[in-house]
Amino acid sequence: MTETTYNVLKPENGAPIKAWTKGVQLEDAARQQLLNVAQLPFIYKWVAAMPDVHWGMGATIGSVIPTRGAIIPAAVGVDIGCGMMAVQTSLHANHLPDNLHGIRTAIEKAVPHGRTDNGGKNDRGAWANAPAHHLDVWDKMEPTYTAIVDKYPKIDHKQRVNHLGTLGTGNHFIEVCLDESENVWFLLHSGSRGVGNRFGTFFIELAKNDMRQWMINLPDQDLAYLPQGTEHFEDYVRAVHWAQDYALANRELMMQNMIGAVQASGEVPAFEANVAVVSCHHNYVTWEHHYGENVLITRKGAVRAREGDMGIIPGSMGARSYIVRGKGNPESFMSCSHGAGRAMSRAEAKRRFTLDDHAKATAGVECRKDADVIDETPMAYKSIDAVMEAQRDLVDVVHTLRQVVCVKG
Repeated sequence: MTETTYNVLKPENGAPIKAWTKGVQLEDAARQQLLNVAQLPFIYKWVAAMPDVHWGMGATIGSVIPTRGAIIPAAVGVDIGCGMMAVQTSLHANHLPDNLHGIRTAIEKAVPHGRTDNGGKNDRGAWANAPAHHLDVWDKMEPTYTAIVDKYPKIDHKQRVNHLGTLGTGNHFIEVCLDESENVWFLLHSGSRGVGNRFGTFFIELAKNDMRQWMINLPDQDLAYLPQGTEHFEDYVRAVHWAQDYALANRELMMQNMIGAVQASGEVPAFEANVAVVSCHHNYVTWEHHYGENVLITRKGAVRAREGDMGIIPGSMGARSYIVRGKGNPESFMSCSHGAGRAMSRAEAKRRFTLDDHAKATAGVECRKDADVIDETPMAYKSIDAVMEAQRDLVDVVHTLRQVVCVKG
């Protein structure tokens, strides 16, 4: 009998968990979260845990949760539609200048990033006046947004237009990378910004209130769910799909603006940036067909990896990233990891590592080396090599990227 490539956790009550965690750490807190999810009565077949699995607010990051007849808003989370986009350019490493600071500066000017003024009108992470081509994108999205907000006025977000085409904070980033043939790629990671956060937070609380009203006991109140057939379920599905589309548009606008900024920077010769484009969500919910049934698949920190699907698995600020092709493994519900996965909390990383540690770990990368990015230092993450080895039956590596420029929020 062939050895399985995953570990199986069997809770006393509930569905099993198939965890692709051979050779990588599965912390106790994440294990407990997985066991809690598996106890829910509407889990379909089993829960799948990816090798980058780690504790998260609401549900485990790096988990694939198939459900029949219900949806868990906190399992999707508040960064609805967060994901990646990668573009291969016609540039080669020898087209890049020796000093990459000019390219990094051009990108930072073209894409608002970070957060100041408590997200208020002077926030440097939002546009003061959104560019005209952003307004054209917003015009197509506005009618559905208005319909959602008319019903739930509390979720209206003042920066809904000015956040389109902006990076955000935390683990969101923009990178210039080189592949194994020294071709130049642009890579970025972001989601649905403030408006998605507002949507997610609101519906998580709505689900919790419903659970209290119906006196439903849960292993964790963050696993409050919305049953299919209810008005709140239908409203959430509409809102979450809108936020996922917003996140996709956000990444596309950032990429356009980044390409334009580098082209206009005078730092590199003329180039094309449509050689290969890869785009994928990794925090989202969607209807899919598995084992003969249409079910809801929630991927919280996981990428769809059907046979032939192209995906992106980033490492950390100083580690390799991967462009991958899915193998369509049915046991993972055709999914793979969304990154390396945190090995420790942000607070722990700030306690444990110094600026000098961070500078050494990011040597050779044009990026911020200040105290505010210590929580994103490469040592705060699991080994991307171990993560890739643990999911070799889920994806094939197509390109291996190493970053030379990294812009963080």
